[in-house]
Amino acid sequence: MYRKVIFPVDLTHVDHLTKALQTALDLAIHYKAEICFVGVTGTAPSPVAHTPQEYERKLQAFAQEQGAAHGLKSSATACISPDPTIDTDKTLLGAIEDLGGDLVVMQTHAPKALDYIWAGHGDTIAARSKASVFLVRAHS
Repeated sequence: MYRKVIFPVDLTHVDHLTKALQTALDLAIHYKAEICFVGVTGTAPSPVAHTPQEYERKLQAFAQEQGAAHGLKSSATACISPDPTIDTDKTLLGAIEDLGGDLVVMQTHAPKALDYIWAGHGDTIAARSKASVFLVRAHS
């Protein structure tokens, strides 16, 4: 049913994505689908990497580690943005389309008052992507 699962990942907070990551891996295993980890980073140094090239290497290593640990075909795509704070949704939507993802699994948070003014990334991706989107609530 699904051929390519896209998992947007923020390497800064990967230790907080366990529930969504396990869901994405389980679905990829069930459907014998490839899992593609997509990360959005800026050009400025960050806590994860000093350069976009270093970020891409770390994302590739994460994807290979997950694929090997779960017997899945895995890949990684690092998207470089001049301002990830503003461009993340647009960048992710473009990557999902370009990569041919047919299922996106991403973590979301419990709704807060500001979500009525500014939608979260998951809300925007679910509303605008042509792919099916599975939002995993981080905390109930």
